Amino acid sequence: MEKTDDLIKIYDEKNESWKFVKRDKSYSKQLSTIEETLSRFGLLKNEIKVYLYLARTGEKKAGEIAEAISLHRTETYRILRDLEKKGILFSVFEKPLKFTAVPLDKAIDLLVGAQKMKIKLLEKEKAGLVELWLSLPQPKIEKPKKELFQMLQGEQQVALKADELLKKTEKEIQIFAPDDYLAQLYYSDFTDKLKKKLGKLDITLLIDNSPKSVFFMEQIQWPKHKYRMVKTQNLPCFMISDRKELLIAFQEGNSSKHVSDKKKDRTAAIWTNYNAFVWTLQMLFSKLLETGKTTHEAYTRVQSQ
Repeated sequence: MEKTDDLIKIYDEKNESWKFVKRDKSYSKQLSTIEETLSRFGLLKNEIKVYLYLARTGEKKAGEIAEAISLHRTETYRILRDLEKKGILFSVFEKPLKFTAVPLDKAIDLLVGAQKMKIKLLEKEKAGLVELWLSLPQPKIEKPKKELFQMLQGEQQVALKADELLKKTEKEIQIFAPDDYLAQLYYSDFTDKLKKKLGKLDITLLIDNSPKSVFFMEQIQWPKHKYRMVKTQNLPCFMISDRKELLIAFQEGNSSKHVSDKKKDRTAAIWTNYNAFVWTLQMLFSKLLETGKTTHEAYTRVQSQ
């Protein structure tokens, strides 16, 4: 077992999961991870190089920076000014002019804050944009009901679609969530939103008959008589809203991968209101429900064996 001090917890966006990375004495792996993460905060490749160079070496002149990271001096000056506008660099009023970096933790706070402000501004603009759109002459088009499909990729997109489906549900939602998917729903806060719907919706919840699933249900504090456990193998997670819409999640993987690489598969999903597809999964859910047992029934059966 590695010492905790020897491990760093980082978020792997590609695989959408947290992982622990062993500290590398050469720092190359750590720097690579930091560069990759900073790029997700909106910094360009050369901006990251300039910032990290200054963050590690202290005050430097533009010429020294350009030479150290092999950039043209004109581009270096432009990048320095752009980073200064972002608030993560300072100019040192000396002759010749020097630059210094804000510590990484504060720089990340500033970059995150900027992203949050952009999101808030977009949210404020929503009402105005919708009003403007509705004010335009609308063509008279009949909109007959269509049977549609939508493909989604990534845990975040799937979680957002699950939230949307739950929000639209008027009477009944049926959910089958195997181990791994139940964990995803738990960490995305979907289960908290679902719990708030108890008493308002007819919720039928099926989970794997496993200690892992029971653990998550205990964490959620879901009433034991409100879910049933079933024994299945390799079935995807799916949820049916009002027997009209279906969201089915699965793992996208490379068939050539080794079994040990399964965790690297990405979550994907299909949403549809295609009646035949919804009906098929409705029948599967009904069959699973017939075999389901409460925790008390499952425990009693184990005790009697």
